[in-house]
Amino acid sequence: MDTLSTLINLLDDQDKSDFKSFLSRKNTRADVKNIKLFDLLKTDDIHHAKKLYEPAQSPDAYHALRKRLQDNLLQYLSQRNFERNSHESLEILRYLVVSRFLLENEMEKIGFRTLVRAERLAEEHEQYSLLNELLMLRLQFSHMDPNLDLEKLTERFRINQNHLQREAKLNLAYASLRKELKAIHLEGKVVNLTDLIERTIRHYQINVLDLMNYKSLYQILYIANEYAAIYQNYSLIDKYLERSRKFISTRPLEKTNHVFYHLHILYYLANFTLRNRAYGESVSYLDRMTAVLADHKVYLSQFFLRQQMLYALDYHFMGLADQALVVLDHAFEKMPRQAKDEDVEDLLLCKVMFLAQRNDPAALKVLAKLTHSDAWYEKKLGMLWTIRKTLMEAMVHAQFENMELASSRLTSFKRRYRAYLSEIKETRVLDFVSLLERYFQKPSVSEDPRFRESVLRMLEVAENQDIFNLSFIAWVIARWDRKGQYAVVLELVNRKKGRDLDS
Repeated sequence: MDTLSTLINLLDDQDKSDFKSFLSRKNTRADVKNIKLFDLLKTDDIHHAKKLYEPAQSPDAYHALRKRLQDNLLQYLSQRNFERNSHESLEILRYLVVSRFLLENEMEKIGFRTLVRAERLAEEHEQYSLLNELLMLRLQFSHMDPNLDLEKLTERFRINQNHLQREAKLNLAYASLRKELKAIHLEGKVVNLTDLIERTIRHYQINVLDLMNYKSLYQILYIANEYAAIYQNYSLIDKYLERSRKFISTRPLEKTNHVFYHLHILYYLANFTLRNRAYGESVSYLDRMTAVLADHKVYLSQFFLRQQMLYALDYHFMGLADQALVVLDHAFEKMPRQAKDEDVEDLLLCKVMFLAQRNDPAALKVLAKLTHSDAWYEKKLGMLWTIRKTLMEAMVHAQFENMELASSRLTSFKRRYRAYLSEIKETRVLDFVSLLERYFQKPSVSEDPRFRESVLRMLEVAENQDIFNLSFIAWVIARWDRKGQYAVVLELVNRKKGRDLDS
């Protein structure tokens, strides 16, 4: 989809009507075709140019019209978001513009009063860059304020500069780590993430105390989540989990600019506790998210699908399979109009897993909705997600006796990921693929004691204790275990230690 069509899809019905009014006000001639083009782009008609211009006319006219329409749309979106957005930074920015205007017109009394209001908001909401602009404005017009204490203003400026520098270092460190994580996910780059984090913190000379605020904790938890996902072991980040618990229990949510980070922290805690099999605690964090979202609905569309998926996973692994599916179906029904493709694909894959573990053939219908290429999934959701999706696809087809298609997907998997998995020394995945290959070629191999022993040995590998990895192993065990796949999954993910399954 081209950029212009993508921008139009961001508009709801009211926005589309308002944008046409916006265009009408800007049009100075009656023959301008921008509104007609806009109406055509909202349809499936692909012959836009022919309906707007005679065939003899240059195609440059059509492309120039598209360019002007896109520029107008960007201008409208900018104006609309500025008008509708009540975020504190925009309010401060408005006061900054107004106070500058007043001071430039020598209305110092109301100008400084407006400036004080803006400074108070900026300090309250930790908008250090805007506060810097406000203090610079106060310095510029200091000659108009006979009561100004220049020494106090200088000290405020110095303190704010320190805040700015600290924030800049944290952002630089975070950007550096995000870049490395992207290389790990998308390029197969091999990195010791623990060393990388410590080296990055030392490089940017970050004080540990600077890390204990909402934004920094959110960034740390993001990195910790990626680290645990790479190593398939969420117990490795227990110290971050405990630190986060203490932080949100001792720091009440008082400032609205912390809501975004607070929601992320709750989401990560819910995810960490789910992966560590503390399902009840995970649900409690999700409930707290629900309470915060009830008061800050502006974030609902951003968090809704991911939150519902965690609810569903908690219920599923608690043994409440029906309730888990109800939650997923509710998420699809109430899906926000601007839902991210990644979140939708995640929900679809989750539903495939739920249905397959219950041996429901409807899993194949849901699987058919995952239509993007492996390259697209790698870019959007990362290598690990795509590897799991491709393996699950092969296993689900095999489960419902589409063995030829299952073998084809497995062959494709080996061709695309063998080198990458070998490079990052993920031999356990390659070993699991070999077991699948043996089963796909000869399903009766599941009766062979040596085959069963190879599968059960995988339960002793520490990295395989993740609930999703155990679900993959459970699929193979269910080929011979009469309890059924979902029962085997629950037994594996909720057991203590050791191999307590019948061989």
